[in-house]
Amino acid sequence: MNFWQPNESNLVEEGIYSTEIKGLWYLERKQFNDKRGFFAEIGYTDKFKALIGKPFIIKQINHSRSYNRVARGMHAEDWKKLITVIKGTAVCALADVRPESSGFGRVIMFNLGEDKGALGGSLLVEEGIANSFCVINGPVDYVYCVDRLYNERDPKGDVAISMFDPDLNIQWPISKEEMILSERDKNSVTLRERFPEKFK
Repeated sequence: MNFWQPNESNLVEEGIYSTEIKGLWYLERKQFNDKRGFFAEIGYTDKFKALIGKPFIIKQINHSRSYNRVARGMHAEDWKKLITVIKGTAVCALADVRPESSGFGRVIMFNLGEDKGALGGSLLVEEGIANSFCVINGPVDYVYCVDRLYNERDPKGDVAISMFDPDLNIQWPISKEEMILSERDKNSVTLRERFPEKFK
C-alpha cells in the first residue's frame, strides 16, 4: 500500500506539509515524552490562516470511536476540519470530489495513528474533500474539529461517495465483506453517478 509521507519537497513551513490534493495538509505532531507519559501539541490555528486564507475558528469538536474492521466514509461536507487519530491506527483515504477542481478524483492514502510506522500528526482538510478510514488496530478514537456547527452547515455540501468506487480504486487493507459499515456507507453512490458530467 502506497502511503503518503512528509518530506522536504512538500514542507510548507516547520511542521506543515502540502499534499497532491490542493486544500489538504499534514500537520506534524510535537510530542514530549517522560516517565509520566507524554504531552503533545497537535496544531496551531494561527498558522492555518496562511493556508486557508482566513482564520480557522473551531465551532464544533466531534469524537468517534471505531472498533476493528469498522470503516467509515467517504464523506465531504461544507466545512473545514482538523482530523486527528488519538488512539489506535487507521488507514485513511481522502479524495478530491470537487467537480470544479483540476485534481477531481485524486486519492491520497495515509496510515495514521499509534502503530510503528504510522504518522501521528493531523490532517487539515478543506470543504469538498472526502475523507474515509478503515480501522486496522482498534479501537480508533478519531477526533475532528470543524469550523461550522452541524446544524448551521449547508447540507447541499454533503457528499457521500462509495469507498469502493472503481474510478477511485482505493486499495483497502480488508475486503468490503469483512468491513463493518453503516447502511449509508454500503449504499453510497459512485463519482460517475453523482457527477456524470465529469465522465462525458
